[in-house]
Amino acid sequence: MTEQNSPQEVKEVHIQQAQMTRDENGVYLGQVVFGVNGHQSVYEITFHSKKGKEWDYSLHFAGESRVEEEMLEMDSWIEENDDLFDYLLDAAWNKLPE
Repeated sequence: MTEQNSPQEVKEVHIQQAQMTRDENGVYLGQVVFGVNGHQSVYEITFHSKKGKEWDYSLHFAGESRVEEEMLEMDSWIEENDDLFDYLLDAAWNKLPE
C-alpha cells in the first residue's frame, strides 16, 4: 500500500506476515507484521474484536531496531488513516481459516 500524506511524503507499507484466529466464543484475534519505507523499525499490530464488527488494536515493535519517534508517527498515521487501518486488518482477515 502506498499512501501520500503531503506532496513530498510518500510512505509504502510492506506486510511481512499476517494471521487471524477466531475462538469458540467468536472472539477474533489478528496480527500483522509490517515495515514502512523510510523507517528503521518493524511493527506488529494486533487486532481484537468480540464479534468481528468493532475492532481494537495495539501497535508494538516487532524487530530489533526500535525508534520511538517512528512508533509515535506510525500510531498517529494509523489513527488518522482509515484506509491504512483497513489495509492492515484485511491482511489479517484474509488469513482467517475457513
